[in-house]
Amino acid sequence: MKAESEEIMRALIVDDEARVRKAVRLLVDWQSHGIEEIAEAGGGTEAIAMIKEFKPALVIMDMMMKSGHGMELMVWVSEHAPSLKFIVISGHDDFEFVRSTVRHGGIDYILKPIDPEAINAAVGKAVGQWRQEEQERREHQQKSIQLNEFRPVYSEKLLSSLIDDPGSSESAMRRLRMEGVIPEEADKGRLLLIPIDSGDTALLRRFGYDSELLHFSLINICNEFLLPGRHGIAFKYWGAPMEIVILTWGPSDRAPELIARINDGLFHTLQRRVHVGMGMAGELPQSLPHQYDEAETAICRRNLLQPDQYVHLLKSAQQDTIEGAASLSFESVQEEWKTAVLSGDAGQISSAAQQWIDELCRSGYVSSELLDAWESDILSFRVRLLREALGKEADNLVSESEHDESSLTPPLTSSYTFSPSAWRDWSRAFMTRLAGEISARHSRENRMTGEIITYIEQHYRNELSLQEIASHFYVSREYVSRKFKQEFGINFSDYLTKYRIDKAKKLMLNPDLKLQQISEMVGFNDVKYFSKVFKKQEGESPREYRSK
Repeated sequence: MKAESEEIMRALIVDDEARVRKAVRLLVDWQSHGIEEIAEAGGGTEAIAMIKEFKPALVIMDMMMKSGHGMELMVWVSEHAPSLKFIVISGHDDFEFVRSTVRHGGIDYILKPIDPEAINAAVGKAVGQWRQEEQERREHQQKSIQLNEFRPVYSEKLLSSLIDDPGSSESAMRRLRMEGVIPEEADKGRLLLIPIDSGDTALLRRFGYDSELLHFSLINICNEFLLPGRHGIAFKYWGAPMEIVILTWGPSDRAPELIARINDGLFHTLQRRVHVGMGMAGELPQSLPHQYDEAETAICRRNLLQPDQYVHLLKSAQQDTIEGAASLSFESVQEEWKTAVLSGDAGQISSAAQQWIDELCRSGYVSSELLDAWESDILSFRVRLLREALGKEADNLVSESEHDESSLTPPLTSSYTFSPSAWRDWSRAFMTRLAGEISARHSRENRMTGEIITYIEQHYRNELSLQEIASHFYVSREYVSRKFKQEFGINFSDYLTKYRIDKAKKLMLNPDLKLQQISEMVGFNDVKYFSKVFKKQEGESPREYRSK
């Protein structure tokens, strides 16, 4: 079975005499030359029509025909089907005919009667040349396809370098002018920044979650409004994976109108509109890095509580910041959150989360920049509260949480929309989880303290040290010491001593037991040392205590 990429080779025999056409069919070894289909025409006029439809690679033709002279056919072939190879068979040994055949690219001029070796040699030569040229055409076509695929990427990189590589921006600009991407006369321009809403899962789903395809579609729609009038160009900015940049030239006050038209087009096609940050127009290309920073800041500071405003300038964004200066800082809710977390009460936690969102919305200004600051402050709050509640053990908990893939992820701060309910639910879940972490660690520590006490009660007769306890429970000496201080107000050795003396006091009620025996039974090998410790704790000697 022939591969799909291979062309079926066809040949056309053109002669007004049927016997000559039959002779050619019989004399040529078509199979050895790889020719699979053969057709016939009775004259030059008919041959032209058949060439258009049949598309042969080779034409074997007579020169003198009643319907369409061979010379006319050669002229038409050289003009309209230059890749086609032809061989002339003629009964006229005419120099002009031979010269015309050569001039129009003919392979050979064969005289009648036809010699089988001569015509097969000519056909072999024609087929060889056609195959070679066809291979070259395919390679050239493939290179053209690759170049066309590469050209947009090349242009995107050059355009991106105008923003993030000032050192090469002048040379990049020259190349872009040479390629016709940016007009020679464009000496001033304005940068427009479009962040793609990565939180718009419905839109991403329409594109099979293929962000490259989404980029391609959005850029194409933008360029439908930019390229025809040579107003500018939209491109994928390589410095940020979810951003599109539009570079416009000409009157800078035209930018808002272009944005409105682009947004109408996007809404008509995708039922979406985009937010656009703008820098102040300036000289090309040197002003573009600064314009990009201005546009990015304008986007970060846009008021998320005003979702229908799609054009954002740094000046207006700064004004929003001034108006929102009185909005909440985390310090204003920190104590309320702390109380709610330490209480562990679901009602208090929900109330703190709802109150924060209510006051944030009442402030009249919420931006991505502000939410980023809140998120950072909240995460810092967690670390501080864990350390305050759990001491050094908090560091282990913080480290574990950093590697925990199930950690609570806040809503995207870069999303086009601000969802009060999403942020409320996240803050409530955050505080609930933090309260659970503290409670769980306290419960674990309380259980461990109880286990340590039980261990002491079971082994107080033996030599017990702080290090032995720590090693047995796989904790540090410092941890054990701190827990005894917190729980009992004394250190470990004082607790152990008090426990032993209390046991000794109970044993002293048995008159049959001597002090030496009692001393050994509660972990003192030296009765004199036992008496000394007993008197220090009880204010009297063992004998005085026993004589009462």
